[in-house]
Amino acid sequence: MYGITDLKKDTVIQIDGKPYKVIEYAQKQMGRGGSIVNTRLKNLLDGSVIPKTFKGQDKIEPADVGSRKLQFLYSDGSTLHFMDDSSFEQLEINPEIVGDPARFLGEGMQVDAQTFDNQVINIALPIKITLKVVSAPDVVRGDTQSTVQKTVELENGTEIMAPIFIKVGDVLVVDTRDGSYVERAR
Repeated sequence: MYGITDLKKDTVIQIDGKPYKVIEYAQKQMGRGGSIVNTRLKNLLDGSVIPKTFKGQDKIEPADVGSRKLQFLYSDGSTLHFMDDSSFEQLEINPEIVGDPARFLGEGMQVDAQTFDNQVINIALPIKITLKVVSAPDVVRGDTQSTVQKTVELENGTEIMAPIFIKVGDVLVVDTRDGSYVERAR
């Protein structure tokens, strides 16, 4: 059990059977009454954020959040299919758990999954991935300004903004957090 002084940023706790992550923490001394801790907690199951105040003698239960390595197999449009690397068990996961970065999932990609009660609650893709350009419009003569960008299509069907010098066949490094171009792969 955690005491209120153990509640720091990114600590994962359990309240009413649900896992929460501390995203803000502020401890206040209340004179003779002891101290209190004001926190903002993010529900790891649904993403909601709640404020919660803990008093001096409160005991907080740590959440048993685990980690697994998964391999992405395929998407059938409404479900993402993964395989556990150690047990070879196949899992079906709702794309909402992954969020927008799901568009960068590629066949065979290794991802880290957070689990709570043997249920996947979060999927973390690698921050940077490499993808090949399959479609890119030609450069318009006269566009020589360094900040000019164009929309290019990648091998997984995703479109991103990239510099005008990018052409079909180039391999790009893409940031999966925001879908931005990083550099050409070497």
